Amino acid sequence: MKMEWRVEPALRLGWYVLACLLAVFTYFYGLDSQHIPKNGDEYPYEHIVRLTANSGNLLPLHSGMDNMRNTKPPLLFWQGIVSTNWGQDWTLWKLRYPSVIYTLLTASMLFMLGWKLSRQVETGFIAALTFLAFFTTYRFGRPFLTNPPEVFWLSLPFFVLLYWRQALASRWLIPLLLGISVGIGFLYKSFALGLPVTLGLAAWYWHQRQYRVMEFIKQDALKVFIAISVAVAIFGLWFALDPNPQAVWKEFVVGENVGKFDPHGSGYLEKLLWGGSSIWSYILAFMTNAGLLTFIVIALFVVAYKNRQQLSNEEKLLWLLIAAFFISFALPSQRSGRYLLDVMPAVALLSALSWQRISRKVFIATLLLAGVLLVGIAALALRLQNEMNNADLYSISFWLLCSVAIILIVFAIVKSDFTRPATNVVALLLLLIFAAFLKPFDGVLGNYSVATQQYVAGKIVWVPCNFRAHDEGHRFILPGAEIYGYSEDQNLTAADLASRYDLFAVQESLQSNAKRGHCFDCKVIGQRLDIRGRQSGDELKDMLFNGNFFENLFVRELLVESTAEIKNIPPQTFAQMCR
Repeated sequence: MKMEWRVEPALRLGWYVLACLLAVFTYFYGLDSQHIPKNGDEYPYEHIVRLTANSGNLLPLHSGMDNMRNTKPPLLFWQGIVSTNWGQDWTLWKLRYPSVIYTLLTASMLFMLGWKLSRQVETGFIAALTFLAFFTTYRFGRPFLTNPPEVFWLSLPFFVLLYWRQALASRWLIPLLLGISVGIGFLYKSFALGLPVTLGLAAWYWHQRQYRVMEFIKQDALKVFIAISVAVAIFGLWFALDPNPQAVWKEFVVGENVGKFDPHGSGYLEKLLWGGSSIWSYILAFMTNAGLLTFIVIALFVVAYKNRQQLSNEEKLLWLLIAAFFISFALPSQRSGRYLLDVMPAVALLSALSWQRISRKVFIATLLLAGVLLVGIAALALRLQNEMNNADLYSISFWLLCSVAIILIVFAIVKSDFTRPATNVVALLLLLIFAAFLKPFDGVLGNYSVATQQYVAGKIVWVPCNFRAHDEGHRFILPGAEIYGYSEDQNLTAADLASRYDLFAVQESLQSNAKRGHCFDCKVIGQRLDIRGRQSGDELKDMLFNGNFFENLFVRELLVESTAEIKNIPPQTFAQMCR
């Protein structure tokens, strides 16, 4: 028995160390892919970095998009300028790797906090792995977006206060340092984060005073004021350094922030109660942000409510932080689950602290869901191999990875003491398998040949665009070409495009050659396979109700040279095309 006691903890520690290595590998794997889960905002951010770097100055920010020059404070764009060596190393990897570092730093904080609060290193591992296993962490924590640095810098002050309890007693030094951290977060995202941060800090100090108002005012109100004042002052450096502060005020403060209170035609109350921005969808965001771990997060809320009288002081503080952010971002008319990303580390930590209190049935349900999703990915891979008539499209390593995941799922369901330790690992494996599934689209299959790339280098190429600055993505696919975008909403055929442009890309379904067949002035000079990132309402219904996922997910993109001698160029400005 004594021998078993010694071996078992060592094995569990080794398991979690390997799980962390898997997590790091998963987050860096395929980081340069065009098809990683992401948000479309990455395209305009890339656009602003590229043009600002080309200007040779850090300020003002440069953009070809209408009213989108000062879409965000400058720190993210400066980060991109530095990581790409002023645009000289223009790759997705160079733009994105700082995001992964920020995400892993946040996970490291959770590891330290979980270990500290529970006095068990296993809880620390669970907290970090749970955060990394959330789908939104994977989706928003890897691309070139504001979220990774924002989450880190806004989590850091609360980490300090929770890790070093004596920090709450500091009169000015700790509040000053907290303000610097929050201010850096402001320079990445927005001063609007001041409201949830102020509420969160005030709630924490107030809680420590056992909700005695006068005690809080006398002892702690100044601390909160110092922290937020320093943060706002740091944010104000943008106005002080930018040569056109009026544009910053108009585009960012009024347009980007105050504009979020505009219900855009419907009444405030109507938008609060109905639609995609309703309070109900906002509540569900905690679950949807968790992705595969949805059941675990739902169970966390239930367990916390049932055991609300037995919650530790640290757990109460974390729930207060979640409430502060939820209330703050419920106020604007534009509500999004993305705004709750700042408190998903707190959700992960609370999940880890309640890990053993959550029913094993919840973990089994999670594992079964993972199995269903895994089978779906494998089925799509087999279908794609068949359509491409290429049995080697996916290597043996892909199928081996799928097999390992299936074996792990079955073993975790059967063996009760392995169920909980395996769940986060299965979730991370599923993310890795998904990335491996996308890998062929970033190889020969999803790229134009070197000869095609060389042929269009230095030439103007028009590409389909369904989101602002979406054409920026083609600059990585066709390096050296001058890329412009035409709107997909115009439903232009290849013949229509040939009458307008000398070189253009057009997309068609894998089963159809109609667009190419009806174009007599078209010369196909290259083709690649692509994944559609946006589907229409009818296409989504077709996928959900008819099961036609394959038909609506994959397209063939043709690079075409027009042989038409006379071009009928429409009277549209560059900004109107894809901006």
